[in-house]
Amino acid sequence: MTSLLDDIFTSARWIASALNSSGYAADFTPGSLREVERFMAEHSDHGVAAAGGLLATEMGPRLFALGTYVGETVRRTRGGTWAADGDGPAAEMNIALHLQDGSIIWPVQRVVKRFRNGPEDSIAFYGTALGLTDTPTRPRRWFRIDE
Repeated sequence: MTSLLDDIFTSARWIASALNSSGYAADFTPGSLREVERFMAEHSDHGVAAAGGLLATEMGPRLFALGTYVGETVRRTRGGTWAADGDGPAAEMNIALHLQDGSIIWPVQRVVKRFRNGPEDSIAFYGTALGLTDTPTRPRRWFRIDE
């Protein structure tokens, strides 16, 4: 029997693979949260799964997996520890990520909120608000153009 904490990592890896096979770049980098947002925009509209879309079936497990992916992306970037209390659907909704700075976030709840409310609860903006950036690690070269 696996624990809910085990399910977090399994689900995050599974949805990353599923997203990649569906044409979304899911590599656990901050920029990949834009891909999760694009997925949500293409497969849902204010609490309604798009007909024939990837959320039209198995919506609960897929939203849970997307939430674990978002949380795992934050954890890998900012550090932190997952916490779960109990098992079952209520526990799945309430898994928390304790960040190193003492903040606590609930990424599965955030993904469900995005599903229900639409782009006003953007996953990409959520990442930005948490301090995740997808700035290239290479320094940019600036060129001066004389007129």
